[in-house]
Amino acid sequence: MKKFSGKVVALLMAISLLVGAAGSYAVFGFVQNRSQESAAAATNGTIAADKATAKVKAIHDLIENKYFQKISSSDLYDGAIKGMIEALNDPFSSYMNAKTASDFTQSLSSSFQGIGAEVQMVGKQVTVVSPIKGSPAERAGLKPKDAIVKINGKSTDGLDINQAVNKIRGKKGTVVRLGIKRPGVSDELAFAIKRDTIPIRTVESKMLKRDGQSIGYIAITQFNENTDQEFTKALSKLEGDQMKGLIIDVRGNPGGYLQAVEKIGNLLVPSDKPIVQIEDRAGKKQPFYSTLKKKKQYPITALIDGGSASASEILAGALHEAAGYPLVGVKSFGKGTVQQGIELSDKSEVKLTTDKWLTPDANWIHKKGIKPTINVKQPDYFYVAPITLKKGKTLKADETSAIIADAQKMLKAAGHNPGRVDGYYSAGTVQAVKAFQQDKKLPSSGVINQKTADALQQATLTAIKNQKNDRQLNTAVKVIEKDLK
Repeated sequence: MKKFSGKVVALLMAISLLVGAAGSYAVFGFVQNRSQESAAAATNGTIAADKATAKVKAIHDLIENKYFQKISSSDLYDGAIKGMIEALNDPFSSYMNAKTASDFTQSLSSSFQGIGAEVQMVGKQVTVVSPIKGSPAERAGLKPKDAIVKINGKSTDGLDINQAVNKIRGKKGTVVRLGIKRPGVSDELAFAIKRDTIPIRTVESKMLKRDGQSIGYIAITQFNENTDQEFTKALSKLEGDQMKGLIIDVRGNPGGYLQAVEKIGNLLVPSDKPIVQIEDRAGKKQPFYSTLKKKKQYPITALIDGGSASASEILAGALHEAAGYPLVGVKSFGKGTVQQGIELSDKSEVKLTTDKWLTPDANWIHKKGIKPTINVKQPDYFYVAPITLKKGKTLKADETSAIIADAQKMLKAAGHNPGRVDGYYSAGTVQAVKAFQQDKKLPSSGVINQKTADALQQATLTAIKNQKNDRQLNTAVKVIEKDLK
């Protein structure tokens, strides 16, 4: 059984700088030289066998020899390493064994099977950063800041982020059941999400036709190793089709490879200010500049929300502060630190926060987020949770609950206004439910059972996908149109 010694740093195989929310790894390619220097320094150094090191070894030997059950030596050392990482109280620093490290890197380099939600630890709670666009998690209704309190009926208390992710991920077609605590909702929400293959295509583009104007739209769902190539191709096509303005959408984008941000920045951000600045713990700042000399001839606007994190915040910050482009939406997630990913010879990995990243104007947005220049919130039904009722349970007149409030918002999405959305099942709600049931050819009882709840959920998803209901996108279009006049 292999043991880790005091010279564990000598086991270093590779170091790369990382910036990514939760489980997304983002290799900060344009500071790779600095990373390699760190690796060389660490490899040449040694760790003194001081009293603390000896104490850890003594406790290991005591447990191995005296504990009432046999336990793996490597498990003990893994536990000791995890304990040191946990002592940092940093949700972005972590230790992963070889299997977990391998599973995590799949999410940005190839397709993988799971539900498609980025998560991180907030305090001791596994929390959603953002569901990936088009993923089972997004379709099911998971939202940023949802706390995952149960996985398949078992509490997540005591699980670290890697253990939780391993339980959530699984084979395509299988179902994982999550218990969710959502901010502002008293009841625990239940989600049954069918796992699927999460696609690696990260850029979607189209031309929007408004009042005779052609406005380009590019959505970036995350930053993986092919994103900059996909973006370059999409931008070239839109420019070739004579677009007059461009909307860049990083809503729900949890981050990813920073090489992609650098290369996309080279296409859009002029070199007057840095794309980003890296600050070490001594306060020394290192700026990184674009190669672009002049701004584009057409106006650009970016879309952000609470699921825009890390790499997408770097891009948004650069577009606004370095290029002067407006941001539309709501405040972003707020992840402003840089991690070094240190791979050991046994393929396990330590991810350690080593630096801050700053915006072009040297603002640190960590835990603050980036505020939009134009604040626009989506309709209430964009934020509702699916209704999952216990067997035989219904929602009916004169009852009050948070679930009923969500149902009322769904009714509005379906075009049947109940007159209130405060959770009281009023006479107006009964009439709205009856009208909805008639539209869907369901028994017109005015009572919500699971079949009616499922139909409401489907109607809500349809409304969300309808571009005319996307207030943030429509506002961005108006901003572009105003600039074109």
